[in-house]
Amino acid sequence: MNDESGTGKKLIYEELTQQIIGAAIEVHRVLGPGLLESVYERALCHELTLRNLPISRQIDVPLHYKGVDLECGFRIDVIVQNAVILELKSVANLLPVHEAQLLTYMRLMKKSVGLIINFNVPVLKNGIVRRVL
Repeated sequence: MNDESGTGKKLIYEELTQQIIGAAIEVHRVLGPGLLESVYERALCHELTLRNLPISRQIDVPLHYKGVDLECGFRIDVIVQNAVILELKSVANLLPVHEAQLLTYMRLMKKSVGLIINFNVPVLKNGIVRRVL
């Protein structure tokens, strides 16, 4: 992976995101494309746990508006090491709305790194988007 700044600096959470991507590749290698997102979520969480990476699943995302907590039903699929947000998909094509969703979750949760992982692709590396705030 290239650095994001072009200065030769390491990526933020580079090692952790590499471990996450490795786990996702293993899940995709075993299960292949075409299953439901929920199946990939469970398998990926199991794979991350096998790799001793702490995870949280289906996290409610709070939205504070003018002093009031609004329940909007936002849920993050997975957070790894309380640092990297994972938005999992199993869709024909990633859309701009998927990236907007990830960036919104990152802002609301004050997390600097997020990954969209679309398992419905022939080669998983083509289904991964990494974003940094």
